[in-house]
Amino acid sequence: MAKGHHQLGRLALTLGAVLLALLGLVVAALLTFRIPQNAAGMAAKGVCSAAFVAGRPWQSLMAEDVLPASPVLHAIDLTVDESAHSVTARFAGVFTRRAVLREGRGCVLDLEPDPQAQVTVRPAVADTAWPLGDAALPVSEWGPGVDASRLQQVVDAAFVGAGDPQAGNARAMAVVHQGHLLVLREAAGFTGGVPLHGWSMTKTITGMLSHKRAAEVGLSLDTPVVDAFPAGREPGWLAAWRGDARKDITVADLLYMRDGLTTTENYQPWGAVPQMLWGSSNVAAWAADHPAEAAPGTRWRYLSATANLLAAVDRGQFASDAEYWSYPARALFNPIGAHTAVLETDTAGNWVGSSYLWASVGDWARLGLLMLQDGRWAGSQVLPPGWLARAGTASTAQGEGRGYGGMSWLLGQPEAGTCKDNPGVPPDTVAMIGHWGQIVAMVPSREAVVLRLGWTFKRAQFDNCKFLADVLSALPNK
Repeated sequence: MAKGHHQLGRLALTLGAVLLALLGLVVAALLTFRIPQNAAGMAAKGVCSAAFVAGRPWQSLMAEDVLPASPVLHAIDLTVDESAHSVTARFAGVFTRRAVLREGRGCVLDLEPDPQAQVTVRPAVADTAWPLGDAALPVSEWGPGVDASRLQQVVDAAFVGAGDPQAGNARAMAVVHQGHLLVLREAAGFTGGVPLHGWSMTKTITGMLSHKRAAEVGLSLDTPVVDAFPAGREPGWLAAWRGDARKDITVADLLYMRDGLTTTENYQPWGAVPQMLWGSSNVAAWAADHPAEAAPGTRWRYLSATANLLAAVDRGQFASDAEYWSYPARALFNPIGAHTAVLETDTAGNWVGSSYLWASVGDWARLGLLMLQDGRWAGSQVLPPGWLARAGTASTAQGEGRGYGGMSWLLGQPEAGTCKDNPGVPPDTVAMIGHWGQIVAMVPSREAVVLRLGWTFKRAQFDNCKFLADVLSALPNK
């Protein structure tokens, strides 16, 4: 019996040692990849923006927006200071991050509260016709060729599972045809023009801003990035680029995501994108720190990091950061009446050009129509001509890059488009796409803009190709 007890004791000690070793490995992995800090940063930033940029009640935001994204996030508790417009997140009571509302910059991590910052006040919904107002066209005025019954079926189907993070969880959609808003529908809790997070749809807007600013200052897209910054506006990371293969990366290589850098597009808690968005204070410097592994201009790879480098080039084209921060509203959003749109910055002051634009569904539709009209709006040229063609030009002549253009997806491209196997998606379709079920698709051949904004965690719950084809099936051909 004594011998048996001794063996059991040794077994218990061995198992205990193994468990401690495994626990040590888990803790080491968490700390190595800064998962607790990044998770707290994601929660603080997301809730701050949804509360103080989008104007939603903060009490439900963790449950609706954050917790369904990952089990890791259940270790977080929040403190919201409404008077300071700040959100503090603590991971396991130990790792703390804070996001605060900053005037003209949206919600930003790891800065002090800004007493000048004003919570977004949504403009009153105007009952005049969109795009000057917010009213959709009555069905009786839709015109010949629009299948109203079919379109209503598609709209109803799109909102099955709205409010359920395990389902499609659509929050808004809109359909524009021949410049008229046929459909604008918002889910419960998002009515009245609530700004919605576009995630990677932001990249296309960053492209628009770059296109406009480059034309204003005479910056050629063929300019190497190392030569694109005026004196006094060069970022610190530029010196390293001058000494290696990155010196040959051009502004066009950034616009078309063919810079050849080593980083990846990984959204796991330990992945590159969380490390950049919530683990770094300067998203552009984080991106720039990666060496080149392919010759610039020869390989396409979809990278959020690249969009943030493009936004950093834009920053250099302004005499001051104040001008840079105000530029999106001044030069793009306000001229088309997109008054809910906010492009947020990182801690260091760069636009987070990959991911952080918020706008109501009506304002996302305005941005889509502006793009469809090649920058023209109410008789004025808000964007220099040529943006739609630039966005619709394939990144590379061969391979996957044929399905991607200037910060935009070429969904119907016959060889490499994401929707190439769906005959209902025309070859000329150019789209902004976000990774949680957001899409704004411009279809010149059908004179249409089709939008859907969701918070869809399970990719299988939303097929943007099918959605787009279903909507277009209700619209007339030219």
